[in-house]
Amino acid sequence: MTTRQTLNYCTYDVFTDQPFGGNPLAVIFEADALSDAQMQVIAREFNFSETVFFQTPKDAAHTMRLRIFTPTRELPFAGHPTIGAAVALSDLGHGPDLTLELGVGVLPAKAELGTASFHASQPVEVLAQPDTELVAKTLGLAHTDIAHAPVMASMGVPFTFTALTSRATLSNIEIDLAAMKTGNARYPSSRDFSQAAYWRDDIASLEAGHDVIHLRMFAPLDSIPEDPATGSAAATLASLFCAHSGAPISLTVYQGQDMGRPSVIRAHADRDGVTISGAAIKMMQGQLLV
Repeated sequence: MTTRQTLNYCTYDVFTDQPFGGNPLAVIFEADALSDAQMQVIAREFNFSETVFFQTPKDAAHTMRLRIFTPTRELPFAGHPTIGAAVALSDLGHGPDLTLELGVGVLPAKAELGTASFHASQPVEVLAQPDTELVAKTLGLAHTDIAHAPVMASMGVPFTFTALTSRATLSNIEIDLAAMKTGNARYPSSRDFSQAAYWRDDIASLEAGHDVIHLRMFAPLDSIPEDPATGSAAATLASLFCAHSGAPISLTVYQGQDMGRPSVIRAHADRDGVTISGAAIKMMQGQLLV
């Protein structure tokens, strides 16, 4: 009989301080012995948008190495796994200052009392300007529902960002898989024509003194029909805004409301990079038999 390895794990709801909100994340501890194939199949078993694996850092001065997997692939960078991992490390007694190794490099982070932040300094890269008609069809919307020409950009994970004309339009999105597959073939990237559609609430932005954004993110070709909170998308969007205006910018990003998992992501971008912050709450813990 084959001996199976026992691994401890827990789950967190990320970018929320309320149970059953935010974006679920599985955290697998002491994962040094796992192969890439094992990590991939474990991520597929949990079937969350991402699962993060804790491994011994390559530099002993760093806190932890993070390997992040979707149900179909490994990612070099993602926001909600980084925030959730930072809070998990804080719950284990680390911090508040953390140094995390990811596929995009070393990220400084802070975590205490159920909240965390990290700073990403990798540059934002504009990859393409997808055809507006194709993006509108992908989102199940009319051309007139799009406020500005879409932009595909990345800070390690590519998204097509599309500004919409109203909050109601954002709620009305119905993804057309055939159009998304066409977009993926026409604008190939490492993440299957993922769509990050958003609306800027001008009235709330004026009252808050910073930009208030409502966002939805869809990556069904990557087995993520809709994501409740996407920190990497928020980071990339804030960096795009900063690059366009030439000035620092702060965003409060609301996501997940349309799928019943409300999330709040805070992003601040300046010439030194972008800082993402948010809360996370532990939901489950147990043992995984591999």
